Amino acid sequence: MEDIKAYIESGILELYVLGDVTPDERLQVEEMALKHPAIKAELDAIERSMELYAKENEVEPSDNLRHRVLGSILTNFGDDNNFPQKAQPHKTNIVPLPPRKESNFYKYAFAASLALLVASSVALISVYSRLKESNTQLITLQLQNQHFSNRVNLMDRELSILRDPSFKLLRLEGTPKNPTMAVTVAFSPVHQKVMIDMKNVKLPQNDKDHQYQLWALVGGKPVDLGVFDAAADSIDMKEMKSIARADAFAVTLEPKGGSVNPTMDQMMVLGKF
Repeated sequence: MEDIKAYIESGILELYVLGDVTPDERLQVEEMALKHPAIKAELDAIERSMELYAKENEVEPSDNLRHRVLGSILTNFGDDNNFPQKAQPHKTNIVPLPPRKESNFYKYAFAASLALLVASSVALISVYSRLKESNTQLITLQLQNQHFSNRVNLMDRELSILRDPSFKLLRLEGTPKNPTMAVTVAFSPVHQKVMIDMKNVKLPQNDKDHQYQLWALVGGKPVDLGVFDAAADSIDMKEMKSIARADAFAVTLEPKGGSVNPTMDQMMVLGKF
């Protein structure tokens, strides 16, 4: 197994794919691929990587360059036809030296560098994917933490209202026309605050063109305290407009945004101190 691993890491497989091996080396690689599935799998992987790399970095030559190359080829073919078919050998006293045997060190070094580049690219893609996933998980945790923090703040606010003796709880009962409806209001003349217990609102969910409007009756005159929606996912407590004194509270159904005066035939609930 170690011999196969060393053979794969030698760079000979990359050179084979590039076509830069001797006939003996090519025969050796093909024999090793037939004997060892691991080497065959590595060859297939290198070929796919080479094809992907070539496809990602291919450059389309310009029309001008294509014409110049074709013209040069045609010119060379024409020049070749002018040469004599067979040159007459000349006698010489020069003894040719044997050709210098080319070292394969640089070829193997190039192949090993290419293999390292491919492996590094794969590793970088994997690291980027894990980093992106971790970043998504971090954002999710931050949102969950923010939601939890907001929830805790709302609960603290509710407890502060229940513990504050200046707040008075008033249950607004449904009118004879709407007997099942109810709204609970917390009112503090000291802090001049009015809060609606949204979790216990018993009102039909309003449509997009209408909203419920809270009114305070002061000296027999209605005072606008703001609008709200009877949604299923409402917050626990909703703070309305400030007022220092109120004899009673009422809720009417009004056009979206509220009305200047309450629509009396749309009164839903009413409560007096």
